[in-house]
Parts: sequence; structure tokens; C-alpha cells
Amino acid sequence: MAQEDHLPAFLVPFGQYTKAGPHEGVFNHPNLGPAHSVWWNSEGPPDAVFLFIPGNPGLVQFYAEFLGLLRSEHPHLAIFAHAHLGHTPSIFSHKHSLATQVESAIQALDAVHTMFPAAKIVLSGHSVGSWIALQVLKARPSDISQVFLLCPTITHIADTPNGRRLSWSFRSPLPRLVAWLSYLTRPLPLSLLFPWPVLQIAVLRSLLNSPATIFACLSMAHEEMATIRELDSTLLEEHKHQIYLYFAAQDDWVSTYQAKITRLFLPNDASRVEQADVPHAFCLRRYNLILATCSSPLS
Repeated sequence: MAQEDHLPAFLVPFGQYTKAGPHEGVFNHPNLGPAHSVWWNSEGPPDAVFLFIPGNPGLVQFYAEFLGLLRSEHPHLAIFAHAHLGHTPSIFSHKHSLATQVESAIQALDAVHTMFPAAKIVLSGHSVGSWIALQVLKARPSDISQVFLLCPTITHIADTPNGRRLSWSFRSPLPRLVAWLSYLTRPLPLSLLFPWPVLQIAVLRSLLNSPATIFACLSMAHEEMATIRELDSTLLEEHKHQIYLYFAAQDDWVSTYQAKITRLFLPNDASRVEQADVPHAFCLRRYNLILATCSSPLS
């Protein structure tokens, strides 16, 4: 069976085909450019499609093990991981602003809704992907069944501990300088420096070998610092019957404002707020704890 038969019509094949999946593809956004995507088929017609938006850097391969395990626990769930424009080496896009990422995510959701009109759409985002997911929810509220926000950076990101420490490094001209200096990392033994799974080390290596991708990621981070400010309490209040929040126990991208976010869900909706003993970058290790908390509402 051809690879095209394993992908929905809105994706074109990319990378090496494996029958077992998951299947890599590219979503060619009209007027925006191509975005790398990974697709997990359901067993039979999907009851639901899980649309996942990554953090920054927005390389969906970082989340492949987490999403693969989620799919194995829910065989009637199809999963569509949609990368950020310009964040995947070898899939270049000149348009990679934060606003463009929101627009591309809305287009991805529209494509899923058109192709699978009978399936529920479950939207999920990690880190800044959570903020993007909320913008998609604001634009298409009736098309979304549930929203899973993982380690959500959805308010005053520049005023978090990491924001205060690192925001200076995202300002011009540093993104271009850091991107150029990335060539110096090529001899480094990454597997000795980072206690990560082999797959994630390979993804990191591909990122460090792509100055254009590094520039896109750092430029978007600068926009995040300037754009993600006041908490959209009205949106959260209006849609909290759809939203689930998952926080890391220690998270210097969120911790300053976690109480302000969770207060909106107390006491009546406290069951929609979970905390797990994972790092902010949960996809690199201990993702089984996030997996456990995500699985229950999907059952």
C-alpha cells in the first residue's frame, strides 16, 4: 500500500515511509508555506482527531514517543502533530512569525474538520503551543471538543523566571549571531551532554545543524515575550468546560502565574487542573506522567 493511502488528503508525503507508522507529511499552507506534520492513523474511522501544537522550538519529532504512546492507548484516536512554520530543518518557510503560527494552526484545524466532519477534534498545545491553541479556540470554538494545555505559557511569559533570565538573548541582533555560531556545536558529543532518548538527540542535532531554523525559533521567542501578556480570563471562563490544564511541578516558564490561571477553575472545575512531577520539556523524559493525566479525559 502506498504512503499516500496512510495520509489524509491535506498532507503530502515527506521522509522515509514505514508501513507501521507514524507517517510523516507536509501541510502546504496557502500563502504561508509548508509545515512538517506527523500523522498517526486510527483503527478504523477516527472517533476523534487529536491536533497537537508543539512548543518552541516547534519540531514535532521531539514529541513522537509521547504521542505514539497516547495513540497506542486510544486506538480509535487519530493524531495530527503540526510543526511550526520555519522550525523544521529542510522544510523552509520565510513566514514564521507568532501570528503566522496561529493562522497556520487554524488552517490545520479547518482541514481536519472538513475531512473528518463526524469526528471530535481534541486540540492540544505544549508551552507556547498552549497559547496558540487558545487563539485557535477563540477562532473556531464550535469545532473543538476538548483542549489540553500542557505546561501552558499563556500569560506574562517575559515576567516568569526564565523569561527574566533569557528574554535579552532573543533580541536583535543576537538571534542571527547565535544561529551563525551554531556551526561550532557540530563536533559536540550531544549524547554525553544531554541525558535524552536517542530520537530526541537526533532531533536536537538536526536543529543545531540548521542556522535558519535556529533564527526562526529565537525570533519567535522574542515575539512571545512581547505578545503573551495579560491572561485572557474571559476566554478561559467562557470555555473552561472544554479546557484541561496540566502543569509541571517546577516550571520556570510558568510558575509565577500558575496560581492566577488555576484560580479561574476553583473550586467547581478543580478536576480540570492537574500537576505532574515532570519538567517543562516533559517530552524529553518522564512523559509517561503527562500521558497518564491526558488519557483519562479521552477515555
